[in-house]
Amino acid sequence: MKKRILLVGGNFYPETTGIGKYNGEMIDWLAKQGHECTVITTFPYYPHWKVQQPYDRRWFWYKSEVRDALTEGGTKVKIYRCPHYVPANPSGVKRMMLDFSFSLSSFVKLLQLIPGKKYDMVITVVPPFHLGLLAVLYKRLRKAKFFYHIQDLQIEAARDLKMIRSEKVVKTLFSVEKYILDRADTVSSISDGMIKKIREKVKKEVTFFPNWVDISLFHPLEDKAALKQSFGFAPADKIVLYSGAIGEKQGLEAIIQVAAQMRATQGLKFLICGSGPYKEKLQKLAEQLNVNNVIFFPLQPFDKFNAFLNMADVHLVIQKAQASDLVMPSKLTTILAVGGLAVVTANPDCSLYELVNKHQIGILTEAENSAALQKGVQTAIESNHTAIHTNARNYAEKYLSIDNVLSSYITSA
Repeated sequence: MKKRILLVGGNFYPETTGIGKYNGEMIDWLAKQGHECTVITTFPYYPHWKVQQPYDRRWFWYKSEVRDALTEGGTKVKIYRCPHYVPANPSGVKRMMLDFSFSLSSFVKLLQLIPGKKYDMVITVVPPFHLGLLAVLYKRLRKAKFFYHIQDLQIEAARDLKMIRSEKVVKTLFSVEKYILDRADTVSSISDGMIKKIREKVKKEVTFFPNWVDISLFHPLEDKAALKQSFGFAPADKIVLYSGAIGEKQGLEAIIQVAAQMRATQGLKFLICGSGPYKEKLQKLAEQLNVNNVIFFPLQPFDKFNAFLNMADVHLVIQKAQASDLVMPSKLTTILAVGGLAVVTANPDCSLYELVNKHQIGILTEAENSAALQKGVQTAIESNHTAIHTNARNYAEKYLSIDNVLSSYITSA
């Protein structure tokens, strides 16, 4: 049965990384199935922390657009972009200001939509967690089903990473979150560890709704030597790649430290690809340590991304220990889809460790331990890991196919 679906989310297409990527792909898939989809979202800013062209023209006003689904045969998608504050150098307080400004402007847009034709489902995606209040309001007034999907445990992450230090503020935020969780018809999240933590807050079932990948777009390619040459490297170079957001929760300083320790290894290149508030700090650290085997790349175009991932000999999935069960790295899905060899920093008490270890889809190293990370990289470049490459692709095909994941989620409605 076709549904009218409203998504309220802080990130969306054309953002190509993080939550915006998944929100955009989800709505495109739903539109392809014939559902009538509307989106209330921000102007695209992530991970650059600057509103992107051509949206930067008059972005401080509301903007509406209608676009076709990316796949043929789908319905048109209505998108309402709401003005919001974008900090050039995000801190904990400034991120809260961004979320608060978007919440206010999206509240105004929701009020405009409430008298119109009813939506059957309202989906909000965390972060920011308090967008759920808008869905609660719409549910109460129009009797729609409310789906609350948690990509990051935002409050815990802000507390544990010392972005919010006031216990009183943290307690208040948890109270607001509990109010939202109690009123959601479906609560979902992306990992077993996160689901366990959510169940401690709310007495209801929490649905497993993992991040997905289009395994037809991301797949293994042959001739790695030719791929390296196409991106400016020598065929014999060993490429260790980190590709994704460059932020505080990853602890990416470890890459520079490992590169400094391994600078004598002939042909070994550490490639950091992406954008984010901490990129400049990493570049300065590389200069201070006089590291010449670290190369910084900008975000790659979508049409080149499969080849770019296939070029790498080793992929890095790095997070701080405190964040290991609060977030699940979205970059891992595409690495698995291309059959990549991932070195993953995760400790035995977190769900990321359990996932990688159970299915043998990567090399595990201790989080926030540069010596352990160096050993993991050394193992990756010196040994044959055919089994891990095979396991990674097989896992993506079995568990991460976009069609399987999204059809299961929507059926639950």
